[in-house]
Amino acid sequence: MKKVFALLIALLMVISVVACTPSTPDPEVPESKKTEAPDPAGSEDPAGSEDPGKKVYKVIHLINGNLGDKSFFDSAQAGLEKLAADGRIELKYEEMGAAESDHPRWQETLNEVSESGEYDLVVCGTYQMPDYLKDTATAYPDQKYAIYDDTTYVGDNANVVNISYRQNDMGYILGVYAAALTTAEGVDIINPEKTVGFIGGMDSPVINDFLYGFLTGVKDTDPDVRVDVRYVNSYADTAAAKEMALSMINDNKCDIIWGVAGLSGNGGAEAALESGKAWFFGVDSDQELTLPENQAAITLTSGLKNVGDSLIWLIDEWDAGRTYWGEEVNLGLVEGGVGFVSDKNFKKYTPQEVQDKVMAAAEAVRNGDVEVPSAITDNDGAIALREQMKP
Repeated sequence: MKKVFALLIALLMVISVVACTPSTPDPEVPESKKTEAPDPAGSEDPAGSEDPGKKVYKVIHLINGNLGDKSFFDSAQAGLEKLAADGRIELKYEEMGAAESDHPRWQETLNEVSESGEYDLVVCGTYQMPDYLKDTATAYPDQKYAIYDDTTYVGDNANVVNISYRQNDMGYILGVYAAALTTAEGVDIINPEKTVGFIGGMDSPVINDFLYGFLTGVKDTDPDVRVDVRYVNSYADTAAAKEMALSMINDNKCDIIWGVAGLSGNGGAEAALESGKAWFFGVDSDQELTLPENQAAITLTSGLKNVGDSLIWLIDEWDAGRTYWGEEVNLGLVEGGVGFVSDKNFKKYTPQEVQDKVMAAAEAVRNGDVEVPSAITDNDGAIALREQMKP
């Protein structure tokens, strides 16, 4: 019995020694080799989706105004945020204000950002920025810049790319839509006359580029449709545009008005609403989202400049080794630079047969079956067609 007890004591001592001996540590895993458990909700680290063979650009968007405009600034920011979410750029932005008292800050901010040397690309846009950008780009020739919706100083600085939009492509689609709708039967407000209207800001090649596409689309759809064209000679005179539109509606029986005149063009929407006899087409951004609710209700579509998509295209090209510093890039339907609103009121009020014609026209432009003329290179041709198609 004593022997058994002694054996038990000895066995317990061995077990105690083994239990107290520390286990051999795992070899240290270098930090670079460690693997984090995957986030079931998906990684929010942009680098996770980044192509390791491509550079991640540092980009800053300088906004000569504020976000929330539901137009160019919001579109540009959305495109850049998409690039950032995809891990292709590191993005910062600054809202510089839109008041006249903010203008000196625009120049100061451009200079400060350029002086820092922190960014691969500085992005800004709209017609108010070219003078400020030219001064800064000249002073900082090693900094790269992109300016959207402006061609004022194309080629003056070898470090600036100007992004413009083929508004004639956009105009063609809306011309097809206007002609098909004004000749459709059973559509509310549409009258028996084959006449539509176009309100331009200025009689200039840029505005006539919209018009040339519009006229061509109308003519290709129904050569009997007439187009009443008038110019406000201002981008901020809504009252004058409204009077023009009321004359178009009441005197020439226009049942569709396309306003291509900045704020002035909104007078066309006011006239269409007040008369109860016409629909309105918007421009540049989705005006169903920006006009007052009652005017938005009679806005069937808008021709779009897709600023965000154009910035994505620019980065795509840069990644592919194609750069355009010192040049203008002019983007149309094929590149996604322009488009049109095809939901909401378009779907609600447009007969399916007309929708089909519009979609077929867009596809024809995209695949090259239709080549839309441009007033930028042939303003005389636009003027001649305008005269030929007037009521």
